[in-house]
Amino acid sequence: MRSFSLFTILLLCLAILLVDIIAFYWLQSITTLISSPLLKTTIYVLFWIFTIGLIAAIIVLKTTLDDINPRRKQLLISSLYGLTVSSFIPKIIFVIIISLLFFTRTMIPEKDSLLIVPIIGLFSGFLPFFIIVYAIFKAVYHFKIHHHKISFNYLPKSFEGLKIVQISDLHIGGFNYRFKILERAVKLINELKPDLIFFTGDLVNNYAWELIGWENVLNKLLAKNGKYAVLGNHDYGDYSQWSSVKEKEENFNSIKQFYNKINFKLLLNQSDIIEVNHEKIAIIGVENWGTPPFKKYGDLEISLKNAQHIPFKILLSHDPTHWNEEVVDKTDIALTLSGHTHGMQLGFNYKDLKWSPIKYKYQHWAGLYQHNKQYLHVNRGLGWLGFPGRIGMRPEISSFEVVTGL
Repeated sequence: MRSFSLFTILLLCLAILLVDIIAFYWLQSITTLISSPLLKTTIYVLFWIFTIGLIAAIIVLKTTLDDINPRRKQLLISSLYGLTVSSFIPKIIFVIIISLLFFTRTMIPEKDSLLIVPIIGLFSGFLPFFIIVYAIFKAVYHFKIHHHKISFNYLPKSFEGLKIVQISDLHIGGFNYRFKILERAVKLINELKPDLIFFTGDLVNNYAWELIGWENVLNKLLAKNGKYAVLGNHDYGDYSQWSSVKEKEENFNSIKQFYNKINFKLLLNQSDIIEVNHEKIAIIGVENWGTPPFKKYGDLEISLKNAQHIPFKILLSHDPTHWNEEVVDKTDIALTLSGHTHGMQLGFNYKDLKWSPIKYKYQHWAGLYQHNKQYLHVNRGLGWLGFPGRIGMRPEISSFEVVTGL
C-alpha cells in the first residue's frame, strides 16, 4: 500500500462503499423472502459491520504504515489485500448480474421472477467468493509440475537427456515461515532427480529478514551437476524506503550471501562452464534486465564474455522481455529461462490452451516459446505477490528433458 497515495486509497474506499450501497439495495429485495425480522436485521448489521470495518482497516493501515514493524506490515497488507478482493469482486459481479436480471425480468414469467432472480443473484455473488477463497487457501500452494522435452541438434552428446528443473519468484516472505508448505515443493523437485536446478529471481518481496530459517528447507534441494540462480527486480530492495544507502546495501548483500547457505551459485552478469567427458555447456546469468518502470542491472555482453566459445548456452534472465530485446537473432543462446509475470496469478490453462490478462502486457508470459532454433520458457512462479492466491494459474515447477535432435 506504500506505492499508492492517500488520495488513491480514499478513492478505493469510496468505490467499495458505492458498490456496497448498491449491493445492499439488491440484498434488501432478496431478503423479502425471509420471514424472520430478527434474521433480516442480523444480515443487515453484519453486512455493514464488515463494510465499515474493511474501509476503516484500509485507511488506518495506510495512515500508520510507517510506524508498523515491517514483518507485521507485510502480513497485514497481504491479508487485507485478500480480504478486499474476496469482498469487492463478488459484490461487483452480484450487482451486475442481479441488475441485468431485474431490468430484463420481463423475459421471465412474473410468478417465477420472484424466486429465480434472487437465486441467480445470490449464486452469482457466492460462486466467485468461493472461487477466491479456494484460490487463497488451497490453490496458492497447490504446486504443479510442467514437463517439457526440448531437442537441439548441437547439444553435446555427453549431455543427452539432461534433466533441468526451473523454479522462480518464490517471494518467500509470503510463506510466512510455514516451512512445511515449501518442503512439499522441495520433495517434488528432488523426486524429479534433476541434473541442474535453476532459480530465476525474486527470492524475496523486499527484505533479507524474510529469509530467516529458510536455509534449512532450501538447502535440501539436490542436483547432480549444480544449482544456479539470478536476481529478480524485487531482490534489490528498490521498492522499500531505507534510512540510508548503507542499510539498503546491507540488505542486498545479505540476500546475495543467502545463496551460499543453500549451495546455489548466484550469477551476477557471469557465466559458468559445466564439463562432462571433455564436452561443455555454458550457464549464463544476467542480473535483472527490465524495461521501465523496472530497473536495468543486467549486462548480457559482459555475461557472455567467458562463454563465447561454448556452442550450447543456457541463459537465466528474470524478465522475459529480455529475450526479444537482446537474445533472439542476436545471440546463439539455445534456451532462455525467465519468470517475473506469475501468469498474473489469474488465468486459464487447459492442455495447450492458456489465457491470462497479463498477455496484454507481456508477449511471452507463461510456458514454452520458440523462435527458429531458440527457446524461451517463462515460469509461472512458485510464490505469490499482492493478491495472496492463484486462480487458474497454479504455482509452477518446470521440468525439462534436453535431448539431441536430428
